[in-house]
Amino acid sequence: MITLETQSEFKRGVKDSLPIMTGIVPFGLILGAQAGQKGMSVLETCLMMGLNFAGGSEFAAVGLWTSPLPILTIITMTAMINSRHILMGAAFVPYLRHLPRRKIFPALFLMVDESWALGITDAKRREQAGLPPFSYPYYIATGITLWLFWVSCGFIGAWIGPMLGDVSKLGFGMAFPAVFLVLIRGMWRGFQAAIPWLISLVVAAISYLLLPQSGWYVIIGTVAGLMYAYFAGEDK
Repeated sequence: MITLETQSEFKRGVKDSLPIMTGIVPFGLILGAQAGQKGMSVLETCLMMGLNFAGGSEFAAVGLWTSPLPILTIITMTAMINSRHILMGAAFVPYLRHLPRRKIFPALFLMVDESWALGITDAKRREQAGLPPFSYPYYIATGITLWLFWVSCGFIGAWIGPMLGDVSKLGFGMAFPAVFLVLIRGMWRGFQAAIPWLISLVVAAISYLLLPQSGWYVIIGTVAGLMYAYFAGEDK
C-alpha cells in the first residue's frame, strides 16, 4: 500500500530532479542524434540509452561506432568510464544495506551521477534535521524522472538527428558542465572538504591529456582523490 508520505516523497524527488533536465535534455538529444548519424536505429539507440544509462560511456560507445564494429574496444571503454559507479555504489552502502534486494537492484540501476548526488545530498540534509537519513521514494523518483527524460530525448534525437547535421555546433556542450556545477554547489561543505575533488579533477585532466582515446583518466583521477582523502584523514 502506497502511503501519503511515500507519495509526498516521490513528488519531492520529481520536483528536485526537474532543474537537472536543463542538462539532460540537450545531451540526450545530442547523443540520440549522433547515434542516428552513425547508422544506429531509433530502437538500438533507445535500448543503449535505457539499458546502459550512464551518459559518458554512451558517448564513447557512439564515438567508436564504426563498421566493422570494435566490440571489445567499446566494452572496455564502457567498463572503464563506468567504473566510477563502483565508488558511487560504495558510498550508498550505509543507506541501502537494510533494504531487500528487490529495492536495492532498482536503486543501483537508476544510479547515475545526478541521481546519486541528489540522493546523497538529501540524505545528509535529512540526517542533520534528525530524520531517517535516506528516503527511498525520493531517490527512486529522481532516478525514474532522469531515466524517462534521457531515453525520451534520445528517441527524439535519433529520430530527427539525420536531418540536423553536425549537432555539436549547436552549442549544447555547456549544458552538462553547468548541471554538475549546480550539483557540486548543493554538496559544498567548504574548501577543505573539496580538496579531494580538486585533486581528482587535476589528475584526471592531466591523465586525459597524456592518455588520449582512453578511459583510464576516470580511474586515475578517482584513485588520486581517494588516496588524498585517506592519507589526509589519517594525519588528523
